[in-house]
Amino acid sequence: MKAAPSRILITGASGCVGQHIAAQLYRDTDAELLLLLRDPAKLTAVPANDPRITLLVADLRELTPHAGAIATATRVIHTATAWGDPERAMAVNVVAVKQLLAFTSPEWLEQVIYFSTASLLNRQLELLPEALSEGTEYIQTKALCLQQLEQHPLAARIVAVFPTLVFGGAVDGKGPFPTSYLTAGLSEACRWLWLAKWLRADASFHFIHAADIAQVCCHLATRPHQSNQEAGQGALRRLVLGQPAISVDATVSQLCRWRRSWRPPLGLNLQGALIETLIKLLRIEVNAWDRFSIRQRHFVHEPVSPPERFGLVSHAASLAAVFEQARLPHRGRPGS
Repeated sequence: MKAAPSRILITGASGCVGQHIAAQLYRDTDAELLLLLRDPAKLTAVPANDPRITLLVADLRELTPHAGAIATATRVIHTATAWGDPERAMAVNVVAVKQLLAFTSPEWLEQVIYFSTASLLNRQLELLPEALSEGTEYIQTKALCLQQLEQHPLAARIVAVFPTLVFGGAVDGKGPFPTSYLTAGLSEACRWLWLAKWLRADASFHFIHAADIAQVCCHLATRPHQSNQEAGQGALRRLVLGQPAISVDATVSQLCRWRRSWRPPLGLNLQGALIETLIKLLRIEVNAWDRFSIRQRHFVHEPVSPPERFGLVSHAASLAAVFEQARLPHRGRPGS
């Protein structure tokens, strides 16, 4: 007798990452998809009227009307989040996560893929103390939720994924998928490239494309869930999703190359006094977390998990591939 298809609940289903995940699951599996979202009009990557798709229209803070549907889910992929307003961030990033898990049925639930952010973690994938003491409302609430999930009764069924810097969509806003904040920021980066190419910075980071996040999540969600095998971790599995680290200087060089702009071989080293001067001259608002990030400089992790770690092939393994997918023009005004 053929087993019933999985019922996969995706929160934040109208977002950039949420739509990539929904589209791949719709295309590559027979799973029934429960898509939790606030505005159905923003859903562009999958057909909302397909029999396999059920829309759960709600704010994450008001889940009670959909408690019955949530209880039928065999897998949950929780991408929804909030930032900007401290009260809303706490309600969405902490309180609503508890409520969501409370509505699931332990009898049916096989796995939860919970989205956090790699900014919370140090190189060894441990929670940074500064995330709680100096973080923005978003960082602090995500750190608090992670601590709580470590002690949750369902911890052994939870995979916490920590995306690094996320690209996705196109700079002109056209296409089937929404544009991520980072891809949208490429236009601003190009506007300041004339200055950035004269500067040098001792800093590095990871990045990942939303399509590659979807690859990893779909891989996890379509295979039997296993207890955490990651070395040095507890019941809650931690996966930092990203490509190998790249330096800020290499990033500027690649952007110059893509934009066909000359970059001088020497430049000014960005250090304490110069950074402070630029902050004042450019009137940049800097909070405690920004200053910690400036001190930290290297947001790198070991291990990092690109699709290749799971036997997959990356959609955008390089910045050149990211620029191409974003339809970033080689010259002229991006997005025009």
